[in-house]
Amino acid sequence: MLACKQLDIEVAGRLLVDSLTMAVLPGRLVALLGRNGAGKTLTLHTLAGQREPAGGSIELDGKLLAAWPPADRARRLALLPQDAEDPFPVTVLETALIGRHPHIDFWRWEDSGDVAIARSRLAEVDLTGLEQRSVDTLSGGERRRLAIATLLAQDPAICLLDEPTNHLDPQHQLNVLRLFRARAQAGGAVIASLHDATLAARFADDALLLHGDGRWDFGPCEQVLTSERLSELYLSPMYEIAWGGRRVFISG
Repeated sequence: MLACKQLDIEVAGRLLVDSLTMAVLPGRLVALLGRNGAGKTLTLHTLAGQREPAGGSIELDGKLLAAWPPADRARRLALLPQDAEDPFPVTVLETALIGRHPHIDFWRWEDSGDVAIARSRLAEVDLTGLEQRSVDTLSGGERRRLAIATLLAQDPAICLLDEPTNHLDPQHQLNVLRLFRARAQAGGAVIASLHDATLAARFADDALLLHGDGRWDFGPCEQVLTSERLSELYLSPMYEIAWGGRRVFISG
């Protein structure tokens, strides 16, 4: 669904990602891990077409990403930024409805079907009953869940998520990752940057590790998420233990 070939990502003359080549297939959830400043956000923004790569190419459904008309691309692919700002005092429901805009013809207002979809997505992230609240009255966690609901209302086949569990308590972290796990299992594709290797091992199929100096590792979680590779990635000892039938990683 989304593929890149020999992709180079630079910032201020520093090569963060060197010749990244990977394909994200339908039904797969990819965990993106790396230290702060390793290029996770820049990689997601580049894959979303919001910044130019230093080299290489990106294809969406076999067609160069840059060749897609913006509205068509928005119906196929969506980016959840690390943080969202709301410069205007709008309601929760009005914000969720923004996700429907790629599906609405020019000069047409949202109809009852769009409103129903937005309400359904709000329910999925546990925001039912807050539809008429002003966004500026929400907590950080509620605002994060609203941003996720807005992306889900867009109904993209490919979701690029920059720290989707940011600001969320443990219950809502698990709920959000289950939502995107289900979207992948339904035939979509998801790339999510995470700081928790345990959550990555639990929910992801594949992992992309960015070292910040051009080096990267990509492959199935069983092969890529190991104590040795994670210790090298984070420049700190990482240990794997088995608990409750799951792989758990702790730093030491």
